[in-house]
Amino acid sequence: MTIVTRDRIAFFADLQNARTTVLTLRAASDLGDAETLAYVLMPEHLHWLMTLGPHRPLHRVVHAFKSVSAHRVGQPVWQRSFHDHAMRTDEDCVAAARYIIANPVRRGLVERVGDYPHWDAVWL
Repeated sequence: MTIVTRDRIAFFADLQNARTTVLTLRAASDLGDAETLAYVLMPEHLHWLMTLGPHRPLHRVVHAFKSVSAHRVGQPVWQRSFHDHAMRTDEDCVAAARYIIANPVRRGLVERVGDYPHWDAVWL
């Protein structure tokens, strides 16, 4: 899934905003709403690969994440919509995770994935 910031503002170029948002993302897993498989928080968007928990539908999980993260950052952060794509196999998920976490390298923000601070994947 991809979630974009309001007006594509680079809210997450600010380290505090980025870390606050990553902690909120991790809380979604702790609550059982979603199991995060991989994510990368770019300056103006989030790529989030996850499996949905049994309690809430996707749009409610995303809405809760966006609401809580904006509240914690202290200002409106996100565009109203999000883009999602269902994965069909575990193999597709691993390839998607590799693609997601390489996003900062493709954008020229860092030379190596490990140099970018705002990402994680269960396979790495």
